[in-house]
Amino acid sequence: MSFTSEAKNEVCHIELPEIEEISLLSAIISSNALITDKITLVTENSNVARKIYTLLKKIFNINPKITIRKGYNYNKKMHYILEVKDKSILKTLGINKLPEEFIIGDEALIRAYLAGIFLMTGSINDPKTSRYHLEFNLNDKDYALFISNLLNKFNLNSKVLTRENRYMVYIKEAEKISDFLRLINAYNAVLYYEDIRIYRDHKNMTNRLNNCEQANVDKIIDTASKQLKDIAVIRSKNIILSDKEEEAALYREKYPEASLSELSEIISLETNSKISKSGLYHRFRKISSIADKFKDI
Repeated sequence: MSFTSEAKNEVCHIELPEIEEISLLSAIISSNALITDKITLVTENSNVARKIYTLLKKIFNINPKITIRKGYNYNKKMHYILEVKDKSILKTLGINKLPEEFIIGDEALIRAYLAGIFLMTGSINDPKTSRYHLEFNLNDKDYALFISNLLNKFNLNSKVLTRENRYMVYIKEAEKISDFLRLINAYNAVLYYEDIRIYRDHKNMTNRLNNCEQANVDKIIDTASKQLKDIAVIRSKNIILSDKEEEAALYREKYPEASLSELSEIISLETNSKISKSGLYHRFRKISSIADKFKDI
C-alpha cells in the first residue's frame, strides 16, 4: 500500500464534530464531483468511498448509489463511483464556485476542508524516495489558487503550477509536508514521515562529512606530494638549505603522509622546539620558491 493511501486511510478513521464533517464533505464534492442532473464522485480508495457514504448517510440520511468498476488500459485499480440524485445538499454544503464563508469560518473548519481536499485530490511521495513532494490535482485555476491560499494561512509555502488543462497545488519542503499531515491530524503518517526524513537527513549529513573528510585527505596527500617533489629537486641540485628549512625537509621525507598540523606536532615533540603549523607552512613555501628556480635548469 502506498504512503498516500495509508495517510488517507488514517484521515478516514478520524472522528470529527458534525460541523467539521460538513466542511470535509463540502471539500470532497467541490474538488472532485461531476455535477449534472446528479452528483457523481469517483475514488480509487475504498476507505474514502466508505467515508463519503457514511457522511452522506449521517448528515443527510442519503444512501448514495455505489458502483464498482475495474480501471481500463494500464490502470487496473478498482474505481468506486458514488451517485447522489438530491442536489439540494449542495446548498447545505456551501458549494459555489468557491465555498461559502460558513464552511471555512475558523481554523478547525479550514483544517477539515483541507483534509477533504487531500482525500479526493492529494498525493504524497513516500519519504523513502529521492524527493519530497505533496500535490493536489485540481481542474479550476481560481479554485487551485483558493486552496493554495488556504494552505498558506498555515505557512506551508504552497505554489500553483499549470499542467495541461489542470492545476497542481504543490508543496516540496519536507518540514512543510510534515506540518500539513499534522494539520489534518494524520499523526501516524507524521511519525512515519519524520522517522524516514530524520534518517535520510542523518545519512546525507554523514555522506557530506565523509566526502569532506575524503577531500581533506586528498588535499593533504597532494600538498605532501608537491613538497616531496620540491625537496627532490633541491636534493638533485645539491642545494644547501638553511637549518630550519633542512629540518622541515628531513621531517617531510621521514613522514610523507603527515598533514602540516601533524608534522608540526611531531617536530615540536622530537626537537623540543615548538613550531606552529603556520611556521612550518612558511618553511615549505621557502623550499618551494627555491625549487621553482631550478626546475627548468
